[in-house]
Amino acid sequence: MVDEETIAALQRIAAALERLSPIPSTSTDIHSGAAFHWTGKAIEAIDGFVPIGLDMLTGIDNQKAQLLENSKRLANGFAAHDVLLWGSRGMGKSALAKAVVGELQTTDMNIAIVEANADMLANLPDLFAILGKSDRAFIVFIDDIGFDEDSAAPRLLRSILEGGAAARPENVRLYVTSNRRHIVPRQMSEQHDPINPRDVVDDKLALSDRFGLRLGFHAASQDDYLAMINRYADFYGLAFESEDALLWAKQRSGRSGRVAWQYIVELAGRAGKSLA
Repeated sequence: MVDEETIAALQRIAAALERLSPIPSTSTDIHSGAAFHWTGKAIEAIDGFVPIGLDMLTGIDNQKAQLLENSKRLANGFAAHDVLLWGSRGMGKSALAKAVVGELQTTDMNIAIVEANADMLANLPDLFAILGKSDRAFIVFIDDIGFDEDSAAPRLLRSILEGGAAARPENVRLYVTSNRRHIVPRQMSEQHDPINPRDVVDDKLALSDRFGLRLGFHAASQDDYLAMINRYADFYGLAFESEDALLWAKQRSGRSGRVAWQYIVELAGRAGKSLA
């Protein structure tokens, strides 16, 4: 009977062999698809990538303009920033990142998006090695990133952003969304830490500082919320009452782009219409 110590040793050996294996190749043609997903070992095409139209996103005009301009630079082979999109839930952070790529693709710009999960940071160098061989521009998109208090991942992300050994190639930039402005949670105890408390805080804030472009998304005002609904309603030919739309938001998580869209889905269902 194999004891636990032997099992643990075998698991360590297997993990080491996996790390020594060559960078995975991909059978997916990364030069023709619109969007992809990184599994941690291979790139897979995302079928049916149809992001929301950029002009449909309301109440975030400044964020749209800045992200579109940065993405154009990347697609044209110019210097471009890594981007942190932070702020309130449901305000269009991930929708905007995808919409910008979709918009540029309609103008035949050679750019694509590659989605990666937040727990795959350690595998990003393998992804960069594949993408870096292409003359195409890529946005590596990580949605809803966040770290535990004792995680080593923030330092790895900092190394990637500041040009360490795992740095991304020139044709690749990271677009990351987070509900927190500084990504890593801060604890009240940090303010009372007797050992270099300022250093503790600065080390955490330094992560968000590595993003050259940081775009904030704030809770929607009543006017912004109704403007979102009005834009969708006009596009889909739906009628609505402001009082009903506000009641919908009050009964849910508050006013946001996501809640506005959910209300449009409700309106279409009531009217017996499809949004496809």
